[in-house]
Amino acid sequence: MAEVLMCRPEYYTVSYKINPWMSLRRKPDKSRAVQQWTALYRALQKTGITVHLIDPVPELPDMVFTANAGLVFDHLFIRSNFRYPQRQRESAYFSEWARFHGMELRQLPEGHYFEGEGDALFFGEVLIAGYRFRSDIKSHLYLGNIINRQVLSVELVNPDYYHLDTCFCPLDHTSALYYPGAFDLYGRRVLQRVVPHLIPVPEEDARKFCCNAVVHGKNIILNICSAWLEKMLLDLDFIPTILNFDEFIKAGGSSKCMVLFLKKQENIADESSIDITALL
Repeated sequence: MAEVLMCRPEYYTVSYKINPWMSLRRKPDKSRAVQQWTALYRALQKTGITVHLIDPVPELPDMVFTANAGLVFDHLFIRSNFRYPQRQRESAYFSEWARFHGMELRQLPEGHYFEGEGDALFFGEVLIAGYRFRSDIKSHLYLGNIINRQVLSVELVNPDYYHLDTCFCPLDHTSALYYPGAFDLYGRRVLQRVVPHLIPVPEEDARKFCCNAVVHGKNIILNICSAWLEKMLLDLDFIPTILNFDEFIKAGGSSKCMVLFLKKQENIADESSIDITALL
């Protein structure tokens, strides 16, 4: 049984600019945003996912993007060290929620920026971790020590895809979606070596944040995508739920950004260590 954390978009808006998608001249429509969030909430429940809620906080509009709050591993909650001051106050509220629900809190050293599941996604037993725009590569050593798993670092080079979950989406133990234009050559080689069936999505789908999707078993919830991508998912026996998240893309997020996994079905892959020296 999978469990996730969400936050209602009661105070969601764009009141500052910390990524290329944000514009103070292009505010989200509050009513439509609530409708889109509610559609995601119901779609998650329909797939069998248990949804927990954290109370929204005034003046913290990006709390709706709970994926950035931290990384959950077993009973541990590794809280984020947000890079931008506009989001740093969120950490105290997410940490208190995790502590109240019985999790053991861990925090990286000050100055080691890390933005949770936004930049850290498991592929089987390996943690793929993005860095540059929001998270630092020096945080990855601490992550690996805390969870005792191999962490593979990939550099993001396109500011439009500032978090790993905007351009990389594990589907199961053998396949994942990704947008090649978001990574440098070494990062692409790492993903190609780790993921047996690495599926590149076209720029059209990447800019619709279709890699920012929620996957649970054979269910995948994503933003409006191309007919090609929908057919490809169906051919892989996935059941796509295609919804509109355009009001959240105005802030640089889609379905996955609004979901932090607390418990997740494991996609068990080869547990052996990946030898990345062959990529050098």
